[in-house]
Amino acid sequence: MSKQTGSWGVTALSVALCFFTLITVNYNLLQPQSALALFVMLGMVLCFLTCPAWRAIRRPEDPVADANRPLWRRAHTIWRADRIVSIVLAAMTAVCFGYVFVQTEPWPWFREYLWLGGQSLGNRAGQEMTLDFIIGGIGLVLVLEAARRSIGWIVPALAMAFVLHAWCAPDLPDWLLPHRGLDVQQIIGSTFLQSLGVLGPAAGVMFTYVFLFVLFGSFLEMSGATQFIIDFSQRIFGKTPGGPAKVSVLSSGLMGSLSGSAVANAVTTGSFTIPMMRSAGFQRHVAAGIEAAAASGGTLVPPIMGAGAYMMLEFVDRGPGQPQLTFLDIARAALIPAVLYYFSLWMIVHLYSHRIGARVPDQDDQESHRIWEFEALVFFGALGALVGLLLLGFSAFKAVTGSLVWILVLTAMRPRLQLPMRARVLALTCFAAVVVLHQTIGVLIPSTAWQSGWLEFLAAPSWRHPVEGTVAGRLVFDSLLSSSILGTIGMLVFALLHPNWRPGMKLAMTRAAQNGVSLVAASACVGIIIGIVQTTPIANDFGEAIKQVVESSLLLALIGIMICSLVLGMGVPSVVCYLLMATLMGSLLGEMGVDPLAAHLFIFYFGMMSMVTPPVSLAAYATASIAGAKIMPTSLAAFRFALVGFTLPYMFIYRPSLLLMGEGGQPFTRGDLPDLAVALVVAVPGIVALAASLTGYLKTTLSAPMRALAFLAALLMLIPKLEIAGRNFGGMVDSSGMVLFALILVINWRQANRQTPG
Repeated sequence: MSKQTGSWGVTALSVALCFFTLITVNYNLLQPQSALALFVMLGMVLCFLTCPAWRAIRRPEDPVADANRPLWRRAHTIWRADRIVSIVLAAMTAVCFGYVFVQTEPWPWFREYLWLGGQSLGNRAGQEMTLDFIIGGIGLVLVLEAARRSIGWIVPALAMAFVLHAWCAPDLPDWLLPHRGLDVQQIIGSTFLQSLGVLGPAAGVMFTYVFLFVLFGSFLEMSGATQFIIDFSQRIFGKTPGGPAKVSVLSSGLMGSLSGSAVANAVTTGSFTIPMMRSAGFQRHVAAGIEAAAASGGTLVPPIMGAGAYMMLEFVDRGPGQPQLTFLDIARAALIPAVLYYFSLWMIVHLYSHRIGARVPDQDDQESHRIWEFEALVFFGALGALVGLLLLGFSAFKAVTGSLVWILVLTAMRPRLQLPMRARVLALTCFAAVVVLHQTIGVLIPSTAWQSGWLEFLAAPSWRHPVEGTVAGRLVFDSLLSSSILGTIGMLVFALLHPNWRPGMKLAMTRAAQNGVSLVAASACVGIIIGIVQTTPIANDFGEAIKQVVESSLLLALIGIMICSLVLGMGVPSVVCYLLMATLMGSLLGEMGVDPLAAHLFIFYFGMMSMVTPPVSLAAYATASIAGAKIMPTSLAAFRFALVGFTLPYMFIYRPSLLLMGEGGQPFTRGDLPDLAVALVVAVPGIVALAASLTGYLKTTLSAPMRALAFLAALLMLIPKLEIAGRNFGGMVDSSGMVLFALILVINWRQANRQTPG
């Protein structure tokens, strides 16, 4: 974001976006499409006001030198012109999405008064007015520009390619997958006016799930959880050789699960860990590469997993006759691969630290390494509340909102928060008053009245069962949770009004909006692609073309998807990469016999790995700037440290027990435990062998031939399946790798003993 983030308008819009999402997701006050229209509108207006047309545009820091340039080259002139254009685009965005809002809400008298037609937009699909198409066309251009400003040109260019393909499809040659095509009105209708495109599934998931978790992470940081994570990691690894690098691995894993953004994770934890690694003897690009690799894997870590898990809830379809996918299914499947990924990072860091003789950090400053018990209560309590609510069957957005209740109430009691006692007491009193009032209204109003309209917002659900008339424990809990959520909203309003609370609260909400703006713009742009895919046969034709190329070879299909994910992921958030690939290839692996959840996890993993894949690796770019290192050596170091992440997806596709599921996506049973044990027995030494080959160290330094043999052993163990002429040689390959690595261990151990004096 630019320096414009400090303006009062941006702050007000950020606060409005946070409140609107928190209230509307939990209380159905608007129609789904109109709620999405306001959500995307707020996000895009913020995007235009905070992201300049080109990143080089800045307010001039030296007015004297700037005044000596020609008028059209003065930075101040360019900056002012950009500000005017941005404000105009923001106003046009408000008009376009406000039009969709008015046309979607059930206010026919209002539409007729403004000559907008008596029917809502959804009820006149296929019979849109000329004004609808004009607004829709302008809206599409604004979405493309907002995405270009926030995430770069790759996704907007891809969206334009899909639009042009749909328009020119009848005249295309066979190799470009022609079809009947769409005219301009159909393109605008499917991508902007109706509920398949810009205001479709991608924006819906961003609104319902992802932004709430961004807000969750921002308030968790405000509660002191970030410093606790660093302190906690230092207490565990701080006194070991290379301790700061191990602190980076653990803290980035914990923080990344909360933030869901590799770049935000790298910047947050890297500002602490990279200087610590430098002081322990790590080179600049190595320290930055370790942090980038550790930060990128955070989105794999349950129970939160950033945004990927909630995207999968919308895109994974297990088909008829199979149980519906839940958030806990995704978190359970991601658990073992996440542990293996961070185990590999820890092993690489551990062996590398011994090889370079990394120093043990100075522990004189005990205060900086103290575990703050209260912050621990906030952090683990928030995670416990989140997981507990999910286990109780609450939706993901209700669970994260309930966890926010815990965070904010305990934040008001946080000893290290610089607030007078009076301000703390007033905030907690406000929370309690709203809860009591909400419960009281719920008792006074009949139980059938609050279930619709605004009374759902104003009155708590009854404690009594509607049929049996008895008080039920679950109903009591539901009612109190509903009141606590409203009490939290009241507490937030109080905090924004109180002078002692206001600065910290505005900062937390502004940061949440800042982290969410690019995701909102990106999801709206990806919605254009989804709208085209949903109304044309392009996805099926594309899948059939790929199947003909790979000739039903699952391995070739996996390699193709990996390459496409890495290429499309260059320069865009991993969530956006997943959206694109899930839209284009989500069904391909399912047609080849892979369980849909495993297939989507495969796609998501390589979207994550694009964050550390040269030449465009955003996480490495962020850490290189902190470390003062060159970008390309940092990218290569991050790629090397995260290398096991390129093998894990293949492993769990061929060994689904690593995802805690049976063959063909069946539920995991005791009968699958032997398969899981075999998979882990092979994977763990394979990871150790890979770490040894990358670092050149085991018990002592490895020679070049020994490193090559260790890499070969790792390759043999991490290759999940090898079929030749229909025969499976996987077990033979695994055994060969383990025997080879055992020989390497024996030889290296004997060399180390000979080097040890006495």
